[in-house]
Amino acid sequence: MSHLSTPNPALLARVQRIAGQVAAIERGLAGGADCTALLHLVAATKGAISGLMEKIVEEHLHSHVADPDLSPAARAEGARELMDAIRRYSK
Repeated sequence: MSHLSTPNPALLARVQRIAGQVAAIERGLAGGADCTALLHLVAATKGAISGLMEKIVEEHLHSHVADPDLSPAARAEGARELMDAIRRYSK
């Protein structure tokens, strides 16, 4: 149950944008960028990661919890996996 149902170019594009944001933070730290600019970059990156998490949670719910073809045990496992991931993300 640890896969996305199909390759998702939109999710990959999000990850590439996040990688660019992280690289900008790294360049800013290495180059002595203004603190305010760095704070905005970090906040934007956090928002982008939260959006990515939301999309992956949605995919997991559809594929591993709400799918009517799943057995009750498979649904319970999908729900447990999701709760574990959300707990780790929330820390």
